[in-house]
Amino acid sequence: MTTTSAPTPATPSRTRRIVAISLAIIAALVVAFFIFANLYADWLWYDQLTFSSVLLTQWIARVVMFVVGFLGMAVPVWLAIQLAYRLRPVYARLSSQLDRYQEVVEPLRRLAMWGIPIFFGFFAGFATSAQWETTWLWFNGVQTKLTDPQFGMDTGFYLFAMPFYSALLGFTSAVLMVCLLVTAIVSYLYGSVRIGQRELRISKAARIQVAVLAGLYLLVQGASLWLDRYKTLVEPGDRITGPGYTGVNAIIPGQTILAIVAVVVAILFFVTAIIGRWRYPLIATGLLIVSAIVLGVGYPWVVNTFQVKPNQLALEGQFYQRNIDMTKEAYGIDGLDKIPFNATTNVEAGQLREDAATTAQIRIMDPAIISPTVRQLEQYRAYYQFKDPLDVDRYEIDGKSQDTVVSVRELNVDQLGAAASWQNSTLVYTHGYGLVAAAGNKRTTDGNPVFLERGIPAAGFLSDSEDFEPRVYFGEYSAPYSIVGAPKDAEPIELDYPSGANGAGETKTTFEGNGGPNIGSVFNRLIYALKFQSEQILFSDYLNQDSQILYDRDPSVRVQKAAPYLELDSDPYPSVVNGRVVWIIDGYTLSANYPYSTTVSLQDAITDANNTAPRFALDDINYIRNSVKATVDAYDGSVTLYAWDETDPMLQAWQKIYPSTLKPISEMSGELMSHVRYPTDLFKVQRALLGVYHVDNAQSFYQRDNAWATPNDPQTDARLQPPYYLTMQMPGQKVPAFSMFTTFIPSSEGNNSRNVLMGYLAVDSNAGGKAGVKSKEYGKLRMLEISADDTIPGPGQVQNTFNSDPVISAQINILKQGQSEVLNGNLLTLPVGGGLLYVQPVFVQASSGTQLPALQKVLVAFGDNIAFEPTLDEALDVLFQGDSGASAGDTGVEPSPGSTPTPTPTPGETPTDDYQAALEDARQAMLDRDAALKDGDLTAFAEADDRLTAAVEKLLALGTQP
Repeated sequence: MTTTSAPTPATPSRTRRIVAISLAIIAALVVAFFIFANLYADWLWYDQLTFSSVLLTQWIARVVMFVVGFLGMAVPVWLAIQLAYRLRPVYARLSSQLDRYQEVVEPLRRLAMWGIPIFFGFFAGFATSAQWETTWLWFNGVQTKLTDPQFGMDTGFYLFAMPFYSALLGFTSAVLMVCLLVTAIVSYLYGSVRIGQRELRISKAARIQVAVLAGLYLLVQGASLWLDRYKTLVEPGDRITGPGYTGVNAIIPGQTILAIVAVVVAILFFVTAIIGRWRYPLIATGLLIVSAIVLGVGYPWVVNTFQVKPNQLALEGQFYQRNIDMTKEAYGIDGLDKIPFNATTNVEAGQLREDAATTAQIRIMDPAIISPTVRQLEQYRAYYQFKDPLDVDRYEIDGKSQDTVVSVRELNVDQLGAAASWQNSTLVYTHGYGLVAAAGNKRTTDGNPVFLERGIPAAGFLSDSEDFEPRVYFGEYSAPYSIVGAPKDAEPIELDYPSGANGAGETKTTFEGNGGPNIGSVFNRLIYALKFQSEQILFSDYLNQDSQILYDRDPSVRVQKAAPYLELDSDPYPSVVNGRVVWIIDGYTLSANYPYSTTVSLQDAITDANNTAPRFALDDINYIRNSVKATVDAYDGSVTLYAWDETDPMLQAWQKIYPSTLKPISEMSGELMSHVRYPTDLFKVQRALLGVYHVDNAQSFYQRDNAWATPNDPQTDARLQPPYYLTMQMPGQKVPAFSMFTTFIPSSEGNNSRNVLMGYLAVDSNAGGKAGVKSKEYGKLRMLEISADDTIPGPGQVQNTFNSDPVISAQINILKQGQSEVLNGNLLTLPVGGGLLYVQPVFVQASSGTQLPALQKVLVAFGDNIAFEPTLDEALDVLFQGDSGASAGDTGVEPSPGSTPTPTPTPGETPTDDYQAALEDARQAMLDRDAALKDGDLTAFAEADDRLTAAVEKLLALGTQP
């Protein structure tokens, strides 16, 4: 027999080990460099914007909170493991199964004793770092001097302290639970806890450790139950946010009792740690669970079922009143000025004479419709674009305020087509050019806007200024990044605008501002080549020592990064201030922790026909303030933040966290102040609340006999009608002011709403024009409460009247003939002439191909009276018996004959003149019929009615279907 020796065990090659370690180190260095590159790029961006303190604050806060969370979890867990192991019984009898467990665990014991705390510590650290804002707000919280009606606590406690205490108790509970878990596992593995023969044996050391941990856990639960009493004030209930009769008399007392019981049970566990008897704390724990069911569920159900429901208003009235008062305070609607309004529906000559200033500013250019017209007339090149819908602003021209529709001519690099190389997209096509402004209340003879500022190069009342800067490097549609800047003696390569005959030539320019981080050095080029994954940045010869990279160019993005604590309005708008195009953005501070204030969904409140899909980080809120006005310079991207509402406690706390980032309102120029307006999203939230909270007493709130709703948009029935900006004079105002308005109809379930006006809400949106001084009237909410005895048609009913009227329908059908499409503009409502006037422009555009909407007609309604004429001025005169007493902005305009599409007759088709004659007969018959009805002359009424019937029959015979 022969034998062979066993093979020598293979040992890892030293070279292979060195290579593996080297590769691991290289991989770690590469990952670390990518992380560093991202952080360094952020630092360069913030530093250039002069907001580096914002980034430093976030970095420091996150690191500090990570360390606190890591140590707060890792140290107690490590200590629990060490105590359970070191105090284990030395000569404990272990079962064969535990012996096998120990054989597996023992080689990894040292690693586990350190690894487990580190593992849980990292999780806790990352979770805690995400809560840094909650902690910093608690540390920097302020007193509001307002107290809640239940506990008498300052509302600042709910805004700042309560969220922190809740997070702290949750973290502490998690730490104690993990400590209990690891203590139990270690004690079992090493014999401190033995289970067998229906008996549980536990060593003295393990008993003390487990009992103390259990006692501490119950103490924390007792503190949580105590804090839950205060949380009831911000929790939505059946009818209101905050506790009602059941909450105050059953739930809150029950939580108080349970908190005390939890403390008593905790003391019993501490006693057990000393005397070693588990019976009492375990029995007490069972009683605590039973008490929680009885006091937390059973007793409140009994109180609510047998006391509250049969006597709801009597018992809940005072709590409803608390909700009404606190909700109005939280949403800034407590200063609502309610005005009883007995609206007239009759018309007479000269009825608008006292409202001439309002009538002159009625907007007939709908910013949601004329964007294609502006684009066709002002785009010049495919690589330019305009926002859709346009924005609304106002300017002082020749000493008078003029409402305008405005838009910036921005760059659209997606339209470069075959020219879309990296060089063109990044170095040549870098900016838009100019701002287009059109009068909102005027039209040309062919139905187009009357431009006040237009063209390339810019021409108009704005560009007349020598210091006007038309170039737009920062806008809502800017490219992801552009590289600009060069020495003064370098040849420009940036396309400024097309010039020459028909734009045959090009004008070049070089960016001269400070708009982005410098990438003149090779290192900075490498950083941004990695960030944008573009090797061209690193190797392009067009970059120089003065090159800057412009990115994060959307004004909202820049403001959000500079002020991360703000929720921004969904409608930034451009204005020209001191010769510069600037974006003005409203910033809000929000909270969901205002006591007794009703919770509202931001998304639901703000969604309407103009804004169909808003998104918010914090959706359900019960407190909002327009605390900051921000501007972004369209040329150099500089961000300026102004503390607009310095009384806001949330803003005061954030100013402590981010000091020196906000400027006081006193530093706002008068020209900037003249373009500030009341924010759209805030107004939408307020109108959502005022549908219910326009009442002042609990009985009306409970009965909901006067609940209102925002009407759906007549053109998009599935969406709410958006609010509109107009210059008008509300009852109670001495002069017209730039305002925003909305209407209300009765609230109802399903589709049973009665579309009649119940309320009309307007807010003064004019901040004035004095430097550093906000107008006293700015933000004033005025509500016209229409008498229930007056039946005033709502927007939906008026639109239906327009659509169903035979004469109007016939004329609309004429406008639709051929290749034309009719677009109804925004339906405006104005409180003039002692009643409510509806105005709707009607546009016509080609149904396909190049679409250029042109204003052709204007619909107006007052009470049951309607008119449909080529201009608003004519329509008002017809509506008010030949003379409205006031002039509209389009007075004197004579629409050209070709402005209304006239289809070419085809075989068998009647010429247009016959249609026009029949339409005129029908219109005159309607006027005669209405006049006869008012005079009570039945004979004349019947005669006019017969003529109207004959005219309609003639239209039908000519092929027009009303």
